[in-house]
Amino acid sequence: MSTGAFPITRTKAPKPKPADDSLTFGQVLTDHMFLMNYDEGRGWHSPRIEPYGPLSLDPATSVLHYGQAIFDGLKAFRGDDGRIRLFRADRHAERLNRSARIMSMPEMPVDLVRQSFDALVGVDHDWVPRKAGTSLYLRPTVIATDVMLGVHPAHSYLYFLILSPVGSYYKEGVKPVRILASDRHVRAVKGGTGEAKTAANYAQSLSGQQDAAAQGYTQVLYLDAVERKWLDEVGTMNIMVRIGDEVITPPLAGTILDGVTRNSTIQLMRDWGLKVTERPVSIDEVMQAAEAGTLKEMWGTGTAAVVSPVGTLGYKGRDVLINGGETGELTRKLYDAVVGIQYGRTNDPHGWTSLVPVAG
Repeated sequence: MSTGAFPITRTKAPKPKPADDSLTFGQVLTDHMFLMNYDEGRGWHSPRIEPYGPLSLDPATSVLHYGQAIFDGLKAFRGDDGRIRLFRADRHAERLNRSARIMSMPEMPVDLVRQSFDALVGVDHDWVPRKAGTSLYLRPTVIATDVMLGVHPAHSYLYFLILSPVGSYYKEGVKPVRILASDRHVRAVKGGTGEAKTAANYAQSLSGQQDAAAQGYTQVLYLDAVERKWLDEVGTMNIMVRIGDEVITPPLAGTILDGVTRNSTIQLMRDWGLKVTERPVSIDEVMQAAEAGTLKEMWGTGTAAVVSPVGTLGYKGRDVLINGGETGELTRKLYDAVVGIQYGRTNDPHGWTSLVPVAG
């Protein structure tokens, strides 16, 4: 199929745009959405931009029963120069396809996904906020659309892309959060869907998150599902710890998401000559390091929060304070470095950002 210009139907009822100061995360959606269909034997077809609105689904639509649903998330940033940049859009498009493979769903041409990002952001460019710390969140999603009651991969799918102007993911902002390491709730096992960005992974995480919140924590740190001892993921983020002069993060071994911010921060730290190790790290090692005074910093990485410092770690009724409960020097440096690249304020040595062409 051609990947040229897409048909655009513009809204006749533009929505009022919120003030940048009022933005939270994911509460407001823009005026338009990108849609594309897939049918077995025909492939992906009919890419288009339409006014944002409800989807019409039959009650027997297979995604509602069997969970073939994947998504990704990335951001567009308005720089001080007024230009709009996407951060690592190619990698996000490739990760969407990786999730599709795991969930037995059809892959999409990466160039076509990339063009959908540029096209929709270009149409709704006025929605990209201007205040520091704000951005436009992109949510590409694929769902199975067969009308059937039967357990097998669907024959038809819908790709849609929606946009949301956002503020900080955490109401605390870039401040240390409290997380609870849970040996009760688990997230994923090897051979399952842990490394896919699929809806079911997030649905089953809600009970653990609620349990942590009830105990006064911001997020839950999941341990492995077999031994309940190895660090896995924290909420919607990858986790990293600095013990002594080594930064450690769990390896990509089938249970955690290949985070784009995770990959970016690892690259930056290696650029800076730091020792970064991707290896299993146990909760006991972390707690012992805290007791010995060698646990220097701990943080999560993710598209929504970028880099989120951990100030308190709870485990089995015990809380440990990390770096005096303050944001660590390396954590802050990583946050500033990633954000500086995203907004075009600093050099982009790896070519991670791309400019969005703005529609007239």
